[in-house]
Amino acid sequence: MALKHQTPMLDELTKGPWPSFVADIKRVAERKPQCDDLLGLLELSYKDKEGHWKHGGIVGVFGYGGGVIGRYCDRPDLFPNVAHFHTMRVNQPASKFYTTDVLRKLCDIWEEKGSGLFNFHGSTGDIILLGTTTDQLEPVFYDLTHELGMDLGGSGSNMRTPSCCVGRARCEWSCLDTQDITYDITMRYQDELHRPMFPYKFKFKVSGCPNDCVAAIARADCSIIGTWRDNIRIDQEAVRAYVAGELVPNGGAHGFEKRPLDIQAEVIDKCPTRCMKWDGKNLKIWDEDCVRCMHCINVMPRALRPGEDVGATILVGAKAPILEGAQLSSVIIPFMKMEPPYEEFHEFVEKMWDWWMEHGKNRERLGELIQRLGLREFLKAVGVKPDPRMINTPRYNPYIFYDPADVPGGWERDPVAYRQRHQP
Repeated sequence: MALKHQTPMLDELTKGPWPSFVADIKRVAERKPQCDDLLGLLELSYKDKEGHWKHGGIVGVFGYGGGVIGRYCDRPDLFPNVAHFHTMRVNQPASKFYTTDVLRKLCDIWEEKGSGLFNFHGSTGDIILLGTTTDQLEPVFYDLTHELGMDLGGSGSNMRTPSCCVGRARCEWSCLDTQDITYDITMRYQDELHRPMFPYKFKFKVSGCPNDCVAAIARADCSIIGTWRDNIRIDQEAVRAYVAGELVPNGGAHGFEKRPLDIQAEVIDKCPTRCMKWDGKNLKIWDEDCVRCMHCINVMPRALRPGEDVGATILVGAKAPILEGAQLSSVIIPFMKMEPPYEEFHEFVEKMWDWWMEHGKNRERLGELIQRLGLREFLKAVGVKPDPRMINTPRYNPYIFYDPADVPGGWERDPVAYRQRHQP
């Protein structure tokens, strides 16, 4: 089918070596009139330098307050096939594992009842079904739940769809069963996921180790980061093999080749707390100073491994810039054993939400509320005592006050002195 809309400005985005969403939409537009009108509407937006989508108002499926984002264009006279172009969010499987059978059925459903356009995956983590009409929302929802056993994800002022890294399914560094934790959160908090009741959105993201492959620390209101509280496991023979050039650094990633590893320059000098020392034969690690940055483990994966006493660090408060600037998460619980039935974590979450719902303003994320009322008030609400590990350098930063008598070593634990002591 020939396209009816000319799109010279959009066509510029198809040039060059990179994949183009415009080229993708044009391929679908050959069989889908909605996609043809979508291109025409977008071309008009480029020409006018303003968007031509208007607020969708309330639209969704029966019994759910979230999962559907209403989209209506303001020029249905020119583009009737996108007069309605609603987006549906589908709760993705943990770690985004699919079978080809499920993907084919999902494509068949959306080809019949929607635009045929997908986003795998948006920054939300969900499967994004882009573009359908109001009358098709219930039929799509019925097919998703009855044929595929899938549910809608979160949208609006509610808990958004939890997401996680690949975890123990494929990653040897994972300190958590990220998939089980994600499933537990999803199933336990169904009301919070589907029926908006919060001041604004709330995101859980789970990373199995401090590499944080889902970028939870930068994006999630509550980050669950796998960690360990005993010592890094060291294979001294493997360390010597890296230094001798018998093993490839970084597991061969990023073009690394077999060569002698300059362990001083590439590992020890890059340790943020200088908690390591190489005497030419053995690697010494002062584990009490380790901040779990994972650098040494990433460079020498055959020689170093996380400890065996594993759990999670719980952080809160990250967000992208909306009302205020972007924020990274803050450590709230340095270590928690994350094992079924996760009762300690549930208790923390529910106290956190109670405080946020009581004090939060409309469209105020948790991190913004903590910034406004203070971390002291948040810690009192969730029943957590201040801990120097919540900040980088407690001696120089009075953000959190604590009694030195409660900290092993008291004020003698000076980070500067530690660095000097550990210099080779």
